[in-house]
Amino acid sequence: MSTDPTTDALRRTRLANERTYLAWWRSALTALAVAIGAGRIAPGLAGGAVWPYRVLGASFGVLGVAIVCCGVARHRNVERALAGGGYAPLDGRVALALGGATVVLGIATVALVVAGS
Repeated sequence: MSTDPTTDALRRTRLANERTYLAWWRSALTALAVAIGAGRIAPGLAGGAVWPYRVLGASFGVLGVAIVCCGVARHRNVERALAGGGYAPLDGRVALALGGATVVLGIATVALVVAGS
């Protein structure tokens, strides 16, 4: 029994889209775990002012929610494009926004760590 190469390629592409969707979820869950660590655990360990840690933690939480939303939208866009025989590139604005937010939060984390020592 032979499989049509087009059908097989579409099947592999859909499975790749599912794996990518799960990667979005892993990234979101990681950001949410960092939110808990930065906002709730770190203040008790570091001492001093609590509010910077809470702001940082809440910001990572917002990033996690944004990643989930972007992942869901991306998965749907790719599935829609595949159903129509097309391709759906990632919107450059989404990549820039998520990358920029991650850089800003990374710099804020480093600053908070350095200022706390």
